Amino acid sequence: MTDFSVDSLQHVIQSRRSTKPRFFNGEMVDDDVVWKILESARWAPTHGLTQPWYFKVYTGLGLTTLADFQANWYQQTTTPDKFNPDKLERLKTNVTKASHVIVLCMKRQLSEAIPEIEEIEAVACAVQNMALTASAYSICSFWGSGGPTYTDEMKAFLGLGERDRCLGYLYLGYSDTPATTSTRMPIQSKVDWINK
Repeated sequence: MTDFSVDSLQHVIQSRRSTKPRFFNGEMVDDDVVWKILESARWAPTHGLTQPWYFKVYTGLGLTTLADFQANWYQQTTTPDKFNPDKLERLKTNVTKASHVIVLCMKRQLSEAIPEIEEIEAVACAVQNMALTASAYSICSFWGSGGPTYTDEMKAFLGLGERDRCLGYLYLGYSDTPATTSTRMPIQSKVDWINK
């Protein structure tokens, strides 16, 4: 058995929080650390070892490219009666407040032998691995969606296939006021324990 602390693991799991990008301070995460965060994703459970996760990492000027796409999409697809200038501003600025934005994609298995929901679940597990690793490095993260996330326009922007999916964005950065508190219901209220 390796030198491993279950208490340390539990601490990382229980202390992980989502900090919204609007609270990021602009400090950059080292690219080498982002690669370590990405590396943790590939060890997520995956039925049939299909490893359906696929990531596009935006940083530097790439953040502006992503933000511009989201803002332009909103302007082109939103009717005047539903248009919200504050939402447009968030789409323009939230991305650029991050150090890196990892766009979370699911590449569908060509044979489609594995049910799609299991491929989506595998990507979700990969994202959890990344969020926990970020937390262990004292890096803030936020898994967001909204805007064009689930649209065909987003698929085209990312170069995804018809059966592939965008599942959101993992924002990474630092904050002077990271989220530190959260509440959860007791696990007993979420479990039926059957022993006969």
